[in-house]
Amino acid sequence: MDAPEEKPTSGLPHGAAMQRNIVRRRRKGTVLRSIFLGSTLIGLVALAVLLFTIINDSFGLVALDYKVDPATLSDRPLEELSRDELVVILQDNISSNAFRTLERTTPMAQRSEGDVLGLVLERVVKQSVAGTWSLTDSLLNRSAIEAQVAAESPAATLKFRSWLSGGFLTTPMSSNALIAGVRTALFGSLWMIGITILFAFPIGTGAAIYLEEYARDNRFNRIIQTNINNLAGVPSIIYGMLGLAVFVRLLEPVTSGRVFGVEGSNGRTILSASLTMMLLILPIIIINAQEAIRAVPLSLRQASYGLGATKWQTIRHHVLPGAMPGILTGTILAVSRAIGETAPLIVVGASTFIVSDPDGPFSKFTALPIQIYNWTSRAQGEFGNIAAAAIMVLLVMLLTLNSIAVLIRNRLSRRAS
Repeated sequence: MDAPEEKPTSGLPHGAAMQRNIVRRRRKGTVLRSIFLGSTLIGLVALAVLLFTIINDSFGLVALDYKVDPATLSDRPLEELSRDELVVILQDNISSNAFRTLERTTPMAQRSEGDVLGLVLERVVKQSVAGTWSLTDSLLNRSAIEAQVAAESPAATLKFRSWLSGGFLTTPMSSNALIAGVRTALFGSLWMIGITILFAFPIGTGAAIYLEEYARDNRFNRIIQTNINNLAGVPSIIYGMLGLAVFVRLLEPVTSGRVFGVEGSNGRTILSASLTMMLLILPIIIINAQEAIRAVPLSLRQASYGLGATKWQTIRHHVLPGAMPGILTGTILAVSRAIGETAPLIVVGASTFIVSDPDGPFSKFTALPIQIYNWTSRAQGEFGNIAAAAIMVLLVMLLTLNSIAVLIRNRLSRRAS
């Protein structure tokens, strides 16, 4: 006869019941692991599709029509000519009034070689696009594309073009996609992000220090904490409306630079956009900084107090070094959001077409997200190509800024340990 099953002496599973419980838990763990792995794979596939789409539109064949053959202007390709040689070609092939107008706008001596080349292509060669093709079509269906161009545009020249190039980075915006660049938008984004970090990082860190180390647990401080948590989820367009009301209109003498002696500007400046973005990312920085400060062990504070340090000395020499890696992580996330925002900038007054580079916080400006939005709304296919190239520039700028922040964070982590 089988021995009778022992009865459990506690409420925990025992014998066969314990085995069934273990099998059930392992099955549940396998299912959850499969779900998590599937979610990761879906995210990676979506990212790969996004990158492939951008790269696919940034390179490819383009059919170009020329009203004036570039070979008749010089015995060398126009891209190899110096600025002075390009100025001579421009002066010889446009009217004197048109040349004087260009000279009054920006003297030729102050223009870059890429700017002058763009003027030659736009005013003299007058090149236009007969058609564009993606990278995959250019590689897989080149013969069909050549036959199509020969039948529909026999005078057109078929070239493989990289829409992302050095000239694309150093050329200002233009209504002609062939000579348009992102220089002005790139400088605008860098100015805006730099000023945003300059204001947001110390204010956000200081607010987190106060709320975690100094603020008492009373009703007023609980209301502040609740509102900070809620502000992190407010749509960005609301911050744009706030920036329009406060920074562009109410504080126009300051944001336009008039109180500092700057004339000819209004409140729709880089400073207004930066302050608006500061409000947008402050809740994120504060919340992440609070979590980082809260994660510093209490024993470090107690040891510091035991040695006679004051509260600020403890925060300065022990709490902040230990929390700084987490604070920088939150700042990276916040800046990544600010770089890609478009709605607040549109409300604040970012220009959709501007060719002059910003030279200070009181300048009119545009930004890369605004530029990309403007180009993707155009009907011509070539503007979609340069929009894809601008997205690559934006991604590289974002990764570069994040990499710098990560390096600083890792160095501080090693120093704190």
